[in-house]
Amino acid sequence: MSDPATKARRKLALLAALAAAWILWSGHFEPLLLGLGVFSCLLTFGIVWRMGYFEKDIFALTFSLRLLAYWGWLLKEIVMSSLTVTRVVLNPRLPINCRYIELKASARGAIGQVIFANSITLTPGTLTLDLHQGELKVHALTQDTADDLMSGEMDRRVASLGEG
Repeated sequence: MSDPATKARRKLALLAALAAAWILWSGHFEPLLLGLGVFSCLLTFGIVWRMGYFEKDIFALTFSLRLLAYWGWLLKEIVMSSLTVTRVVLNPRLPINCRYIELKASARGAIGQVIFANSITLTPGTLTLDLHQGELKVHALTQDTADDLMSGEMDRRVASLGEG
């Protein structure tokens, strides 16, 4: 378990993230809406606290250059996949060759496995259907998309997020 200072920092970081998300996404600064935002953030914080998330090392993923580099790489993959799906859909022959594949996540923790599953789903042309104990079931729109996932590049990048 983490020391009390680390737990306090995690709690403050969560509250700050919730408040920032509320303000950025609402875009309104009227007193009533700000009050509802504070209430919503505190309610969410209370639920998370009661669930015991601050007692576990579930927040082990930290913001680092490695995470920022991963986000950049994922954004590039999303754009490239979007172009691929657009080409497939706009092609008069509609060369869809769906595949169902199973992958094993290299990430040891639940957070890394969920990041891997969500990254697959965020990439157009792929959908994570199931994640159970590190085993993922994935639907891919084309054989090339399935091959890209089976190459392990995304898995390797996600697994490296949990290191050092």
